[in-house]
Amino acid sequence: MRWRELPTGARRYILYHALATPLTITQYMLPVYLFMTGYSILDVGILYTLVQVALIPLTYLVGRLFDRVALRHGLAAIDALEGVACLLYSAASGPLAPVFLFAGLLVDDLATVFYPLYQAAERILYPEDRMEEALALHMRIPEFSLILGYLTLGFLFGRIFPSPHHYRIGFLSIGLASFGLVAYVLLALPRMGAEERISPGLSFSLDREFKVILLFEGLLALAWSLAPEIVMLNYIVNVLGLTLFEAMVVEAIMSVASISATYLVERIPRERGFLAMGLGYAMVSAWAAVMLLGPPFWAVVLAYFVARFGDVLAFPFYRAWIFRKVPEERASSILSALSSYRRVIVVASPAVAGLLASLGPTTPYAASLALFLITSSLMALGKRLTRA
Repeated sequence: MRWRELPTGARRYILYHALATPLTITQYMLPVYLFMTGYSILDVGILYTLVQVALIPLTYLVGRLFDRVALRHGLAAIDALEGVACLLYSAASGPLAPVFLFAGLLVDDLATVFYPLYQAAERILYPEDRMEEALALHMRIPEFSLILGYLTLGFLFGRIFPSPHHYRIGFLSIGLASFGLVAYVLLALPRMGAEERISPGLSFSLDREFKVILLFEGLLALAWSLAPEIVMLNYIVNVLGLTLFEAMVVEAIMSVASISATYLVERIPRERGFLAMGLGYAMVSAWAAVMLLGPPFWAVVLAYFVARFGDVLAFPFYRAWIFRKVPEERASSILSALSSYRRVIVVASPAVAGLLASLGPTTPYAASLALFLITSSLMALGKRLTRA
């Protein structure tokens, strides 16, 4: 699919992600900031888990708004909350630093409660008959932005301004930029018509196929959450003795893998989707196996390239499969329910990952390896799992 073949609203939505993607570097800057200010990997894991536990009642309260909040307003709320979180991180100095850090993480995680609205917007804005191709473009274009943004900011805060003071200035700047995205969402993205409100009267069937989706959602959520970014950063910064810049080199290489995989995805017919998903997560399993061995930096780069290539190979088919099971008119509520399901499953994962990494810096990858091997094996079975 060519760029001009997308509807105008879809193009503006993809450009929004291209603008927003470089700002997500804060999810890497914050753990490095915590390491610099005396937190261990176990401390970081426990802090993240405490935030997720505190978020549970807030998730319920925000979830009740999904049927009444227009999609654009929900997307604007994400950037506003993430901007506030960065401002709180920028104030995390002195005796009150733990309070500001906890508050910032809580607000940041609260923004993720609205993340299912991204999927709901994609479900509405992208042409249904060419969903996989549209999703490939959706992944490809923001990755170019990520490469430029992450390498520039990574070099800036990894090599030129690597002190905690400089990081706090960085959080302040990124927080202010997030509020600019709020204006873009409200002014540039289209109204999504009747789909912006969810009709509670529509029915939804939890059939065998959707139960299989729930199984995969649980397996994938656990597999990724047990080897999160904090584990990778701990290995690169605290074990290999490198900086945020090298971590962003890994992320940039992953973006190259994403871009490469999207061109392959466009050439895979829909009926081979389950095969692509199984192969993709087999490649992710190879990443976990390599990382478990405690590799040198060049091998870390190669392993994460393979992982991202496999993940992106599987992603459009997996996401399109879910979309085909979700009525457009109930996209927000059903996808938010899936998000809540994943959130409950992984609530303790940061602490578990931190504990495993404190025992051995690459130990968390063993748990991920086992779960990804199970996932890829089940996906390779394809439609046989979904037959009634």
